[in-house]
Amino acid sequence: MRLGRIGGVVSAIALAVTMTACGSSTKTVDAEASGSAAAGNAGALIGVTMPTKSSERWIHDGDNVKKQLEALGYKVDLQYAQDDIPTQANQIENQITKGAKLLIIASIDGTAITSQLQQAADAKIPVIAYDRLIRNSENVDYYATFDNAKVGVQQATSLLKGLGVEDGEKGPFNIELFGGSPDDNNATFFWNGAMSVLQPKIDDGTLVVKSGQTDFKTAAILRWDPATAQKRMEDILTKTYTGGTKVDGVLSPYDGLSIGILSALKSSGYGTSGQPYPIVTGQDAELASIKSIIAGEQYSTIFKDTRKLAEQTVKMADAVLKGQQPEVNNTKDYDNGTKVVPSYLLDSVIVDKSNYQEEIVGAGYYTEDQLK
Repeated sequence: MRLGRIGGVVSAIALAVTMTACGSSTKTVDAEASGSAAAGNAGALIGVTMPTKSSERWIHDGDNVKKQLEALGYKVDLQYAQDDIPTQANQIENQITKGAKLLIIASIDGTAITSQLQQAADAKIPVIAYDRLIRNSENVDYYATFDNAKVGVQQATSLLKGLGVEDGEKGPFNIELFGGSPDDNNATFFWNGAMSVLQPKIDDGTLVVKSGQTDFKTAAILRWDPATAQKRMEDILTKTYTGGTKVDGVLSPYDGLSIGILSALKSSGYGTSGQPYPIVTGQDAELASIKSIIAGEQYSTIFKDTRKLAEQTVKMADAVLKGQQPEVNNTKDYDNGTKVVPSYLLDSVIVDKSNYQEEIVGAGYYTEDQLK
């Protein structure tokens, strides 16, 4: 088991560690040292940086993390970078200068903040990567996220379910593939998870990618931009789906992309009484997409309860600042190119029209009034 270096949160913390053989670990902490750490970091400033406010989910993430940290008595500097890498780098530097005792970073580009992380390490500031793995740096202590490979598997599984393949339909079905932003480490986990399910069906002829665009590099949408996804879908429809040929399904890894894809499909005549929408997947259970699912447009999304992600991240931050060992449940899968980052993975749920009431409304994520 490889544990990340905690950058000297408080000097002279005596730690006696007892580890289990797998991901989760327990720890016996010297009471006096732990008490000293807790006292020294009581009310500490924590820097939180999120990628953008253009995505509904990141607004929820930032708000949830801030609220829960403040409930524990910490001060929080919450920043959004509007998907601009230099802006996020400056925000992190400013948080270090302000005296932050810990950083929680949802990176825009997981390879672009190496120098800022070194500054944090030099100042003995621990770093928790939030949802997106920060790459190519040893100065990442912990990672909190969802099981992203499983998310991809769930997206592909819901696509097959919507097409009827799971019920014995043989096809062939025409599908198109979309990937996430190539600078987001999660995007390749989603893609690889999905292709582990779809590739065998492509190989046996059940699924046909009629455009021929089956590699991640071609399918990837930089910065998860809906307009870019819409344009790509429009181009595919114009060049590939002529003479009455129809697209039956679209693998989309994110709700924002799904909305753009559906717009392109609608402009091409899909969604009318004689030409239903293809099966279109998604992720993040954004409000507009849940409404779209209810309306029979988008087929499914993957619900990742970001309230739970925020809760787990806050627990990890609180443990670090108290000189304790945060709980992790995966110490082998998230290699950032320099080290394996100890991680905590949460579960996700496929949501479609058949279960949104139970999974979304029942969980209190959205109310019935919000979904009207």
